[in-house]
Amino acid sequence: MDVRELSVRDSYEFVPRIFPDQRGFFSAPYQEAAFVEAVGYRLSVAQTNNTVSRRGTVRGIHFKDTPPGQGKYVYCARGALLDIVVDIRVGSPTFGQWDAVRLDDTSLRCVYLAEGLGHAVMALEDDTVMTYLCSTGYEPATEHGINPLDPELGLPWPSDVEPVLSGKDAAAPTLAQALDIGLLPRYDDCVAHYERLRKAEN
Repeated sequence: MDVRELSVRDSYEFVPRIFPDQRGFFSAPYQEAAFVEAVGYRLSVAQTNNTVSRRGTVRGIHFKDTPPGQGKYVYCARGALLDIVVDIRVGSPTFGQWDAVRLDDTSLRCVYLAEGLGHAVMALEDDTVMTYLCSTGYEPATEHGINPLDPELGLPWPSDVEPVLSGKDAAAPTLAQALDIGLLPRYDDCVAHYERLRKAEN
């Protein structure tokens, strides 16, 4: 499995090998050994999520209070999507920056984003299936969002695809507004959380 750290700290792209034959192909999108070598700790999976989306559907930018936050390991089981990681951790050297990876059902690329990072996706085809492993379960009181169309962020949504947002995501604050009201995770808290996970591994 090939691994690279994205430009946003504490996020990674994982590219598994694909083994085709006359029946189709086999691949292992998540491999613990490769994950631990790259990140420094095991992914504790508390919940798996699955979404089916029409073309243009945007989900995010979502994040959770950190700690404990929610690490996510994401791949596309059918169709194609644009996966975007946004650094919303106050005090981070890459605060306000983002990185984007195309995930699809042919390459089976995966993205991992650590707790405290923001996450958004857009389905590029109808009936796109996204599956993701989560380090913590759903807790409505700790779940938050930032508007994915925030012009100051300038996320690279395709110009030829009309975004389809939920009412909640459309009404979410901009990054600047979320910062002003104290909604965003703090980088120091996130780093301390990552270190606790690494120490628990050793």
